[in-house]
Amino acid sequence: MEKPIQFKRGLQLKNRVVMAPMTTKMSFFDGVVTSDELAYYALRSGEVGAVITAAANVQSDGKGWEGELGVYDDRFLPGLAKLAASIKRNGTKAILQIFYAGRMTDSKILRGVRPISPSEVKADREDAELPREITSDEVIALIDSYKQATIRAIKAGFDGVELHGANTYLIQQFFSPHSNRRNDQWGGSLEKRYRFIEELVNQVTEVVDSSNVSNFIVGYRFSPEEYEEPGIKFSDTLYLVDQLAGKGLDYLHISLNDYNKVSIQKGYQEKSMLGYVHDTIGGRTPLIGVGDVRGGDDAVNVLKDAELVAVGRALLIDPHWTNKVLDGKENLISKEISQYDREELLIGNGVWGFLENKMPNRLN
Repeated sequence: MEKPIQFKRGLQLKNRVVMAPMTTKMSFFDGVVTSDELAYYALRSGEVGAVITAAANVQSDGKGWEGELGVYDDRFLPGLAKLAASIKRNGTKAILQIFYAGRMTDSKILRGVRPISPSEVKADREDAELPREITSDEVIALIDSYKQATIRAIKAGFDGVELHGANTYLIQQFFSPHSNRRNDQWGGSLEKRYRFIEELVNQVTEVVDSSNVSNFIVGYRFSPEEYEEPGIKFSDTLYLVDQLAGKGLDYLHISLNDYNKVSIQKGYQEKSMLGYVHDTIGGRTPLIGVGDVRGGDDAVNVLKDAELVAVGRALLIDPHWTNKVLDGKENLISKEISQYDREELLIGNGVWGFLENKMPNRLN
C-alpha cells in the first residue's frame, strides 16, 4: 500500500490508497461547492494517495439528485478550484468524477425537464419515469460536454477526471441492452452499444493530450453486471474491459460493494469478478479495486487483484484510516459512528443517508 504508483501520463500517487467517490449531496441547489463540502474533503485528504470526488454533472439536464456538484458552466470554476485545493494537501491528488444521470433522475430534479436515455425505456426501479430517447445530435453534444467538463477540471487545478460509467448512469445506459434498444450507430450489437463509450474515451483523452497540461490523468469506472433482463452480463463487461485496457486511459475502476463478489453468470464463478477483470486487463493499465474494505487485511487482499485500493465508508468513519493502517495501528481505527460524531466528522444529511443505506449495522 505504501509503494508509489505512476500513471502513463506522468502523475504519481504517493501510495496505493484512494478515497472512493461517494455521494455527499452537499453542494448548493445550483451545483456550486459549499464551505461544508470543502471541509468534508479536506478532513479526509492528506493521507490517501488520491481523492475521487462525488459525481459532477456535465449538463444541467444530467443532474441526478439535489446537492450535486456542477461542472457544466464556467461559473463553477471558482468553487471547483477551491475544491481541488482543499483536497491537494500533503501530496494527495484530486480527481473529479464527471457524469450524466440519464434515466436515473426525474423531471422534479430537472425542474420539469424530461430525462433522456439511449432508448425510451424505464429504469427497473420504483417510480421510474419514462425517458425521452436521445437524438444523434444530442449524443454528439453530450460527448462535447464531457470534453468541456474535462477542460474545466484542468483549469480548476484537478489532477484528473474519472468518467463515471458505473451505477446505471448514462454511460452505462448506452452499454446496457436494457436501456439501449437502438438500431442506429449507437446501439444494437454489443460492439455498437460500446461505440458511445469508445467515442467518449477517445475524445476526452484527446482533449487532455492536446492541451498543455502535464500529469493529468483520465480514469473510467464501470459496474460489472446488471440484474435486469436483458442486462449487462459479466462476459459483456470483460469485453468492455478488454477494449478499454487498450485505450489511452490511465486506470480502470470497478464498482463493487464487496471485493470478493462472484458473478451471477455461469462460467465465471471460480473466482471473484475483481480477479477475472484483473486477468483480462493483463497489466495494460492499473485497476482500482473496491468493496467493503474495512481494515489492512482487506486492502492487501484487494491489491492481489488490483494496483490500487479504494476506501469509502471506512474513511467516512475514520478520516485517519490510511495512516493507522500504514503505521500498523489498526487497533486505533474507529469502526462505528453515531449521531454524536456527525459534527466532528462533518457528516451532513446526504452522507448520513448514504451510510444508513450502506451500513446500518455500523451506526449507533
